[in-house]
Amino acid sequence: MKNEPSWDDLKLFLVCARTLSFRQAAQKLGLTSSTVVRRIGRLEAQLGVTLFDRLPNGVQLTREATKLVSSANQIEQGAFDFQRRIETFDPKKRGIVRIAVTEGLGAFWLMPRLIAFQRSNPMMVIDLQCVEQTADVARMEADVAIQFEMPASPNVLRQKLGALHIYPYASRRYIDIYGMPRNRNEMMDHRLVDQIGPQLDDGAWPRYLGLNDIEGIVGIRTNSSAAHFYAIERGAGIGGLPTYASALGADVLPVDIGIHHKVDIWMTYHPDAKKMPRVANTIDWLLGAFDQRKYPWFRSEFVHPNLFKELDQTEWRENVFGDGFASTGALREIS
Repeated sequence: MKNEPSWDDLKLFLVCARTLSFRQAAQKLGLTSSTVVRRIGRLEAQLGVTLFDRLPNGVQLTREATKLVSSANQIEQGAFDFQRRIETFDPKKRGIVRIAVTEGLGAFWLMPRLIAFQRSNPMMVIDLQCVEQTADVARMEADVAIQFEMPASPNVLRQKLGALHIYPYASRRYIDIYGMPRNRNEMMDHRLVDQIGPQLDDGAWPRYLGLNDIEGIVGIRTNSSAAHFYAIERGAGIGGLPTYASALGADVLPVDIGIHHKVDIWMTYHPDAKKMPRVANTIDWLLGAFDQRKYPWFRSEFVHPNLFKELDQTEWRENVFGDGFASTGALREIS
């Protein structure tokens, strides 16, 4: 009699079925490709069927495997529901809340505020996952996700938190050396710091500058929001930053050349998430962290960064301006 497949191997099967790549499945699960191949081979032997046809550029589900995907999805959803229910039994039990968020919002905006929130909730462990790929909250990759793409799954709840306004910035040291461009045409004589990655509009700069590509003016390109921020602050060139960079106190100035890019900020979570008190508490805190009345840079309408200090700062001045690592002095000391 064949051994029954383990749930871990069924989860591995589902990831492989969704990615159609043993290599991508290994990366997603933090395994080696050889481990994935070995475990899928073991699962096929246990079930007595071939699950994947091995192709030069990936894998393909066999007819038998296609029939099993739906059942495996139901088992997965049942396991998730079971886990959520048992976590509601003891609200005083120490537990983890996983927040998936883009790197820039996570490192520069949420983390400085997260410290006080965790201190006021000592039985809670906050797992802040700063990743550019969207997290699937329906499959419990995170309890709550903050992302730029509107969630399309009907199995999750979504709420628009506001907007992120991206504006050209340059450091004072860059402007002292190369001057401030006055229009888009003068940008051709400057160096661009470019950021690429998931959830980012790679065609924004060419579109706004009226170019087929920007390779002739790019000086530095990175997929990291932190590296992108620091490159601009250190004078590597002009690059797009969220307008809250001005509120953080970084030594950068907005470059007014008629370019403004806007992306919506979405929060998404499973419908059962609010049944867990610690997750419900975190969701309420996240809503406050993006309160557009307190933080004008998250409003749907564009507010020029030069106007921030003219607005009513009573709600946010102490929590935003300060001596954190994103402030002018800290950035200089890091380098």
